[in-house]
Amino acid sequence: MLQIEGLHTHYGAAHVLRGVTLMIEAGTSVGLLGRNGMGKTTLIRSLMGYVRPSAGRVQWNQREVTGDAPERMARRGIGYVPEGRGIFPNLSVRENLVMAARPSIDGSRAWTIERVLGTFPRLAARLAHGGQQLSGGEQQMLAIGRALMTNPQLLILDEATEGLAPLVVAEIWRVVADIRATGIATLVVDRDYRKVGEQSDQLVVLEKGRVVLAGPAQTLRGDPRLASFLGV
Repeated sequence: MLQIEGLHTHYGAAHVLRGVTLMIEAGTSVGLLGRNGMGKTTLIRSLMGYVRPSAGRVQWNQREVTGDAPERMARRGIGYVPEGRGIFPNLSVRENLVMAARPSIDGSRAWTIERVLGTFPRLAARLAHGGQQLSGGEQQMLAIGRALMTNPQLLILDEATEGLAPLVVAEIWRVVADIRATGIATLVVDRDYRKVGEQSDQLVVLEKGRVVLAGPAQTLRGDPRLASFLGV
């Protein structure tokens, strides 16, 4: 479904991604791991069109999409929950959800506002609250719910549990598991490599902008190289 081949990305003179190759098949989950500053968010921003790669290519459903604008990538069926959440603070919970609502590329609407509120009961009790009135955990739930309202084929979660209380973190991981069970493909970035490993079919580890380890999560979870590359 998503194929990234030999991707290089620069920020000015800084060469951040150095020939990254990654593939996500329909309905599968990939965990993207690496220490801070190794290129994980840059890879996501490059495939989503926020940053234009300097070399390599991105294909979506066998179509060349390298450097396409973020809104075009979203319309093609990629939901993105960015680090920092990115909700609209001046809109209510309902407005944040409804403004993102659209059918999937095949016309179906598996994720409705009712389903999102059923998944995140806390949001149901705060429908009229503004985004700025929510706790950090509630804002994260809203960000995930808003992405689901686009009925994506692929959902990208960048540090979805960062800075959240343990009970909220557990709820987020529960929802990630539920999303996987529906058949939506996921690309997950998180510091908790054990949880990422549990919720992924494949793991990819970046170091200094290069893929240094990749393979089935079930195999790599017990590989001593994994902890070594992550510095844990």
